[in-house]
Amino acid sequence: MPIRYGDVDGEPPDPVFLRTEHFRAGTVFPPRRQIWGELNFALQGVAEFEIAGDTYMSPPQYAVWIPPGFEHTGVNRHDIRYASAYIAASLCDGLPAEPCTLVLNPLLKAIFADFDARGIRHPKTEADLRLAMVIVDQIRAAPRFAHYLPSTDDPMIAPVLRALEADPGDRRSAADWARTAGTTERTFSRRCQDRLGMSFNDWRLRLKLVTGLALLEDGASVRAVSQRLGYNNPSAYIAMVRRLTGASPSQLRGAQEKGPR
Repeated sequence: MPIRYGDVDGEPPDPVFLRTEHFRAGTVFPPRRQIWGELNFALQGVAEFEIAGDTYMSPPQYAVWIPPGFEHTGVNRHDIRYASAYIAASLCDGLPAEPCTLVLNPLLKAIFADFDARGIRHPKTEADLRLAMVIVDQIRAAPRFAHYLPSTDDPMIAPVLRALEADPGDRRSAADWARTAGTTERTFSRRCQDRLGMSFNDWRLRLKLVTGLALLEDGASVRAVSQRLGYNNPSAYIAMVRRLTGASPSQLRGAQEKGPR
């Protein structure tokens, strides 16, 4: 049975509200539409949101931004610990006007860690308000893109994506999957580009990154993760992670361990 989280989620920002919480696997957040902006990111695990009908996923190096007025819901398929910042609508000018995925940086995570360590959810002092405004500035400046790991209900593609989510180490090629879907590789590849906004191979690499980060957080070794994801050796997995994030798996794990607890 899913665990339904309360209809009241957090507190209105004045002008910013911050929280860091742990949610159990199976927690479902009912749909809501808020008059403030909301930044969410996982500290451990992968956060998953549906915003205006689209699915967004956020591993620990990425955040999801929800502008004021967008209906959204969420589900935690695994235990996660994540942080949220509610931003008053009056501060959202210049912030992304559409839901998007943002690249996190150490400064933003360090500010969350500081507020969490001091038990502050509503910054009130002049010093804390200045620090909270840095969060707003970081949201404005962060590199952004529409989705990190998009999904689709397309009858040709969706079964393939579900199979890979269940076994991201499956080494079958796009041509193999196209045959499984009963079509040609060219048609399959075009459909992926149209429905996902990226190639099949790019989507699969992102899935491996998201899955690998979750396994690393759970304490798996780099070798074990590389085997789970279908790599012949850890070096190939490390090279993939460096190419997508600019850091090694060990560095990413270290960055997560230094984040808020």
